[in-house]
Amino acid sequence: MMFKKKTLSLCILGILLFAIACTGNKKETKEETKFQVAKGIYSFGPEVKSFTACQGGKEYWVADSAKTLELAYHNLEFEKPYLPVYIEVEYHFIKSDTLTASANYDSTMVVTKLLKISKEIPKQCD
Repeated sequence: MMFKKKTLSLCILGILLFAIACTGNKKETKEETKFQVAKGIYSFGPEVKSFTACQGGKEYWVADSAKTLELAYHNLEFEKPYLPVYIEVEYHFIKSDTLTASANYDSTMVVTKLLKISKEIPKQCD
């Protein structure tokens, strides 16, 4: 009888611990819901995908996770690659891969949403 009580108690304890572990902390913080917006110059071509911020002039390799930035650039119908355009994007940073062309950049800007693209570059970005 004592063995059954211990087994039952351990089973109940195990189920409770499992339930607590599965629920976790599901509260969203304000930090998690914020996104970053970048404004700057984007150049695209066969070997380079780069972004230069209007403020500060820092340059980053670009990864287009939304698959809309490169398409929008092509839709501007440039005759040559690497012509600069002004963009506003939502993004986050990742460390650049040391084995690819992005190795020349400190960070890679991962574009998650294209907000604006234009052939006209604002004066503050020249």
